[in-house]
Formats: sequence, structure tokens, C-alpha cells
Amino acid sequence: MSTREVSAVCTYWDPSGCEGTVGCPPRCPRAIDDRGVPFLVRPYRSTDFEALVELYEGLDESASTMGLPPFTRPRIEAWLDELTSIGWNLIASLDDRIVGHVAVTPADEPDPEFVVFVDTDAQNRGIGSELLRQLIAYADDRDHEALSLDVSTENRHAVTVYENVGFETIERSQLNRTMRLPLDDPIADRVRRPPAERLE
Repeated sequence: MSTREVSAVCTYWDPSGCEGTVGCPPRCPRAIDDRGVPFLVRPYRSTDFEALVELYEGLDESASTMGLPPFTRPRIEAWLDELTSIGWNLIASLDDRIVGHVAVTPADEPDPEFVVFVDTDAQNRGIGSELLRQLIAYADDRDHEALSLDVSTENRHAVTVYENVGFETIERSQLNRTMRLPLDDPIADRVRRPPAERLE
């Protein structure tokens, strides 16, 4: 079978047997969602800006938590300009369309904060959970000491996702809670293992 025929038949590369190489990123960028559809997580590039704006323009208001993301194009652009200039960012793409984004700021803090959002049509498929695992792997690789975020107390789904990954509530008010994950937690090592060594 020729290379052309193979690529016409093969819809994706199965990363499950990968043992990693010296040049691998902190976590394998290839993943499979809960429906069996492959997607990719990689560092943000400046050429992603317009597609990222479109992701946020397409979110419905129920995705908003604690006033984020903003909902007008000029405010989304200003917010993303700030996130991409003072922090580091990862995006999830599915069929060449950005469906998820995680931003970590400030990039030089030992204990930075982060935000994560997933396209409404791509939610409940494991993409957000994979973005969190990627976040932890990249943060550990960058020698951060911990990760933290503020989340609305009413957003039980998000709180549960964060708790399942290992985040703990360190402060709680009536409206929100602050959650934190120290990167000396065993999860930081687990998420960096090559796919063939994982039990996720």
C-alpha cells in the first residue's frame, strides 16, 4: 500500500503504544476524546489569534464564570492580547478548529493562575480534562511550583473536574472558591509519562 493510500485509510495516529522520545513535549500532544475522535493539544501561536477570538465569540453565556470570558469582540481581543503577552497558552484543536484554550498568567510566577474554556459543542467529551493534564505537564516542565484558579461555587461540574485531577479548595466564599494544585503532587509525574506507560 502506498503512503497516499495509507493516509486515505488512516484517520489518525493511535498514541497508546508511544513510549516517547527525547524530543517529546511535556505530554503527548495527541489525544482521543470520549467519542473516539482524535484531537491535538499544542502551544498557542500568534497565527491562532483570530481562531481563538472566534472560539470565545461562539461560547454561550452559560460558559461564563466570574465575568470571563468577556462577550464583545473588542473586549475578547483585549483580554486575549493580555493573556498571550504576559502568560503562556495551550490550545486544543479538533479537525483543524480550535475547540479549547488554557491560559496561564503570569508566566514567570511560581504559582500562576489559569483559565480554561472549551467550545460549547466540544464539552463533555474529555477535552477539558485533557487540557488540564496538558496544563499540569507544561507547568511542571516550566518549573512552576503550583497552579491555582478561582471558580464559581455554583459551577459544580467544573469544581468536580478540577477535584478529579487533584486540585483542592484552599479558600471559599459565598460566590467562589480558590483551588490549588501543588506540582510536587504525584499527578505531575503521571501526566508526563508517555502514552504507553499511562493508566488514565
